Formats: sequence, C-alpha cells, structure tokens
Amino acid sequence: MEIANLIVDGAVEFSPLEGENSRVVAIVAETAADIVSREALLDDAMGPMRRKKSSEKLRRGRRPSEGLAFVARDASGAVMGTVRLWDVRLGEGGASALLLGPLAVDPSLKNAGIGSALMRHAVAEAARLGHAAILLVGDAPYYGRFGFSAARTGALAMPGPYERHRLLALELVEGALDGASGTLKAAGRRLKAQASTLAA
Repeated sequence: MEIANLIVDGAVEFSPLEGENSRVVAIVAETAADIVSREALLDDAMGPMRRKKSSEKLRRGRRPSEGLAFVARDASGAVMGTVRLWDVRLGEGGASALLLGPLAVDPSLKNAGIGSALMRHAVAEAARLGHAAILLVGDAPYYGRFGFSAARTGALAMPGPYERHRLLALELVEGALDGASGTLKAAGRRLKAQASTLAA
C-alpha cells in the first residue's frame, strides 16, 4: 500500500492514494492514554525480546525527551505506529544527544510509509527543539535515507551487547559529534515511580 501525506494543524496526516484502502492515519504527540496500546503494538511488531536490547538500558526508568514521543493514530484513535526519542550523554560528562527508538508500525501496515513519516516527523521536531544529534541502533540501509550513518560513532559505544556497525548517528548541528567518545549514558527525566523509589 502506498500512502500520501499532508501536514494538517501540526499533525502529519496520511490519506491513501486513489484506489487504495480509505484508512487515514495522523501523527500526533503521544498521550498517557496511548501507553497500553503502544506497548501491545511493540510486542506485536518486535516481540518480547525487545526488552533485552542494550537500548532498553538507556530508557529504563526514564521518560522520553520532552515533546519527542509520537504515535500514528487512525481515524478510530487506534495506535498504528510509535516512535520516541530519549535524552542521553555521550560518555561520562559528555555532550547531550538523543537516542531514537523504538520505531514500530502495526505489522498489518508495513510498507505503507508510516514508519518513514514517523522518522521524518521525529527528526524535524528534534531539530526544531534545538537538539544537536540523534543516535540509534538500526539497519543502515533503512536509516540512511534519513541521514543516519556510522561515520561519526566509531568512538561511541552502547551499554551492553550490540553490533557496532548498527550504531548510527545524525548530526542536527554540524560538528555536534566532534570528539564524542565513550559509552552512552542515560540522562533526562526519570519516571515518577522510579524517582519515588530512589528517594525512599
């Protein structure tokens, strides 16, 4: 299925091209009401092993970066796709950056352009909010189309097992990754429950 996109009132809205299914999908800010549906979608799209990934170590106990959690929702309100960005530090005491992920789309809508639209929207919003760089762990052939590559990540590492060639980055500000080295560290806002536990 091929899908065209339009920008409507700050949301990215998708309408199928002529002769296609009539489903409309809008990309909007994630709300608390989306969490259960989002988790179910991630389980369907990525399986339970998603929680074992090294990226999860940087997300656990944290909230996404302010204003950088999005869902693709159809006309009925169902969550059809998701992407979040997280605050990280590039090594001990290093510069701040974002870690993107997970990116997932309902398996029944793969190849409909929703994942690409979520990526473009997330990158544009990160740039608008003044962030300097985005990192992710993923397939270079897919993420390369959005400007990500492993060219600036050779001195960086994830906190756990990962395939080095899959650690990719995109500079939103030229030179943002100059001299960046070390293992990525979680940063940003903690979940309230986590903060309460730590305070006890």
